[in-house]
Amino acid sequence: MEYLDIVDELGMPTGKTVSRRIAHRDGILHRTAHVWVVRPSDKDKEYDILLQKRSMEKESFPGLYDTSSAGHIPAGEEPVPSALRELQEELGIRADAEQLHYAGSFRIQYEKEFHGKLFRDNEVTNVYVYSEPVDIDSLMLQASEVDEVRWFGLDEVWNEIQHSRERFCVPTAGLKVLRDCLFRSVTGRPES
Repeated sequence: MEYLDIVDELGMPTGKTVSRRIAHRDGILHRTAHVWVVRPSDKDKEYDILLQKRSMEKESFPGLYDTSSAGHIPAGEEPVPSALRELQEELGIRADAEQLHYAGSFRIQYEKEFHGKLFRDNEVTNVYVYSEPVDIDSLMLQASEVDEVRWFGLDEVWNEIQHSRERFCVPTAGLKVLRDCLFRSVTGRPES
């Protein structure tokens, strides 16, 4: 059974833990780490993002395209080692801590039914960017988690999720953290 740290609103562990099942049954605040794999686009000053298509067996949002790599941070573990482990487990990418760039954090909070069961998510999410070259044909995908991966234009995804959720379940707030981070790195100033 997987245990998670119960955290405060800033994502700091409270010293208490909870099983992942209970956290999602009761909506208890816990931590996750998201990694966005990015590359410069063919279009000037734009980016592509690598998205994973979630397995149909996933407990939430089966069959939709999501963040490159994401996962719960186990109790007692820090965000960066957790992010590195998920990147390797889900996509087969072996990265070093120095290759992950912290972009920020955001909250996820919703209740939705999947597979006939209510799922309550309540997370503080740490966001990282991985911009090393990636050949998607050589990735080792975790079959129980990921059906496939594809490159999408960041702006394409951003524009589509503003009015439709048929293909993508990427969190809007998480994609905004990524966009702001990439904009700052290009311009040296925050996005307006």
